[in-house]
Amino acid sequence: MRSGRATDVYGDIADSAPIARALKDAEPEIVIHMAAQALVRQSYADPLGTYAINVMGTANLLQAIRAVPSVRAAIVVTSDKVYNNDGAGRPFVEDDRLGGRDPYSSSKACAELLAHAFRQSFFANACPIVTARAGNVLGGGDWSPFRIVHDVVEAAEAGRAVALRYPCAVRPWQHVLDPLAGYLMLAQAMFAEPSSVPAALNFGPDADCVRPVSELVEALAACWGGRPLWRPDTGEHPHEAALLALDATRARRVLGWRPLLSFDDTVRWTADWYQAFWNGKDIGAATGRQIGSYCERLGQPMGCGPLGAN
Repeated sequence: MRSGRATDVYGDIADSAPIARALKDAEPEIVIHMAAQALVRQSYADPLGTYAINVMGTANLLQAIRAVPSVRAAIVVTSDKVYNNDGAGRPFVEDDRLGGRDPYSSSKACAELLAHAFRQSFFANACPIVTARAGNVLGGGDWSPFRIVHDVVEAAEAGRAVALRYPCAVRPWQHVLDPLAGYLMLAQAMFAEPSSVPAALNFGPDADCVRPVSELVEALAACWGGRPLWRPDTGEHPHEAALLALDATRARRVLGWRPLLSFDDTVRWTADWYQAFWNGKDIGAATGRQIGSYCERLGQPMGCGPLGAN
């Protein structure tokens, strides 16, 4: 960011050279690392590529930060899937054991260990590094394959039923603006009082948002006049956890963060974005209106506070 203008730089997170150049040129004070191969299913198809992006990509970024003294805070966004899921059914807290049965989950747990090692080895008295673990995020603009909203939207527009691999799997659904606000609140706290911020924070929704996949699909379908219906996908599929939930008490206590959007809000806002897209409306304006509405709930006008910062 220079002279009040943003600059886009495109590159491969697994290639260390462009990352180092980009950070050196920008001289940032805050770094939020969200680049990832984020699909469980894709991690089975390309495990080495997943580890290259999620593990070595994280290592490349942290190594580059070491050479940029302007950086005062670094947030490494991982996943709610970093925990060793024993199927007990209780929400995970930050001190629970890390694990990962599939390559994606394992790679994100490795990123957590990387962040810890770099923090202890190179940043103990300088730039703090914190990992942020969010639940299953919904919202406009996600066109990745094998994502539930992507599949539902395409099925609704095509007038066909959507096939669900694990309709009974329970997930902590939340709108993307909730964890994004949390990340920015975290960055502010790290910048102002780094000693007060713990090494890891969960950003999960309220208990009412922890629901089965089938219930989410039916709620989305109601926004499209009851379409699409769903059917079980009876093919063979790689393992995914049956139940996943996060305990975000620490983020509430340390940051004063809390999710502002209910399950119904999350579904409605997500459906509104995709309907605006399919109807050819100005999607930038639609996104701006949702951010503005969120800022109103925060009690801050656009241009101020975590999500409205210029």
